[in-house]
Amino acid sequence: MYLVESKGGAIVCMLFSLFFLGTWPAIMTLLERRGRLPQHTYLDYSITNLLAAVIIAFSFGEIGKSTPESPNFLTQLSQDNWPSVMFAMAGGVVLSIGNLSTQYAWAFVGLSVVEVITSSITVVIGTTLNYFLDDKINRAEILFPGVGCFLIAVCLGSAVHSSNAADNKTKLKNLSNDNKLETVDTGSSTTKEEFPNNGAKDLENGNAPPGKAKAGTAAFLIELENRRSIKVFGKGTLIGLAITFFAGFCFSLFSPAFNLATNDQWHALKKGVPKLVVYTAFFWFSVSCFVLAIILNVIFLYRPVLNLPKSTLRAYVNDWNGRGWAFLAGLLCGFGNGLQFMGGQAAGYAAADAVQALPLVSTFWGIVIFKEYRKSSRRTYILLTSMLSMFIVAVGVLMASSGHRK
Repeated sequence: MYLVESKGGAIVCMLFSLFFLGTWPAIMTLLERRGRLPQHTYLDYSITNLLAAVIIAFSFGEIGKSTPESPNFLTQLSQDNWPSVMFAMAGGVVLSIGNLSTQYAWAFVGLSVVEVITSSITVVIGTTLNYFLDDKINRAEILFPGVGCFLIAVCLGSAVHSSNAADNKTKLKNLSNDNKLETVDTGSSTTKEEFPNNGAKDLENGNAPPGKAKAGTAAFLIELENRRSIKVFGKGTLIGLAITFFAGFCFSLFSPAFNLATNDQWHALKKGVPKLVVYTAFFWFSVSCFVLAIILNVIFLYRPVLNLPKSTLRAYVNDWNGRGWAFLAGLLCGFGNGLQFMGGQAAGYAAADAVQALPLVSTFWGIVIFKEYRKSSRRTYILLTSMLSMFIVAVGVLMASSGHRK
């Protein structure tokens, strides 16, 4: 099997993982804003997420000769390593719950802020746990200042959300003074501008032609509300924040669980049984993630949450609108997680948590695709710039702390 053995190779894995894990949430958000049911999207995503783990296991996991200390993937499947397998599957369970939760939180709180909060919770809790599980191979004098940078960034992220929410509230309040409006059915007293069809298309709208509403205006916000699948007007942000913090707690546990699966710090394996290689652990991790996601989302088809419309398995199978994007999101997430674990095996899982700076990537996509923060106040722009700058510092410090597993 192929192992990443150098610090440089580990950092390359983490950088690619950072890009992949920061991009797939933007794709999922794109589909929700186009009006595709999140249950349909997540079922598609789960299929290719598992496929990525299978590809990694049968490629990198089968390269080279199998040895007693480092058996190849297929060899290890028949060994008595179930304690470690259970740790890997536990990691997959909490990751699946966390990912499923954020899919709903993105609609209520916004892509950038959700990623900032969940990533920061992951670093503060998960990185601390990994530091001790890894026998302190990362340099504490560098690692924990990096954790502190993430704490500062989450405070700035919360301030960005508060400032941007205030900006949007002002835009909606002043809408009637700027446009000719007529009432639409949004579940509230909000109104919407009529837009002529100019035949143009954009990425977020998909096949639907956009109107004349400019990004960042109140009319744009109302047009988005009418199109998206999860309706947020008239609902407070507390439910979204609660889901976000719950997801962050789940994310903080999956990496330590995977660490225990591959390094057996608690000596759960029988004497003479080799530790799980990263590819075998990732396979079982992804299997449990897939099984739980299928069960929960099939239930949500018939018993949806947050007032979403009911669906059926037949409707899901026939829904090809955006399926390719959902498949791509699953592949990106699967390969992103795999690369994170490959890098963590070499440099330490605490340093591999540097990929939790993925809000840098997600915020970029949020600004480019979804036009977040367009026409916001100067205060919002200053806070946004400060947040991104702090994340850049945080990921650099966290990567600099990486050691090398002996």
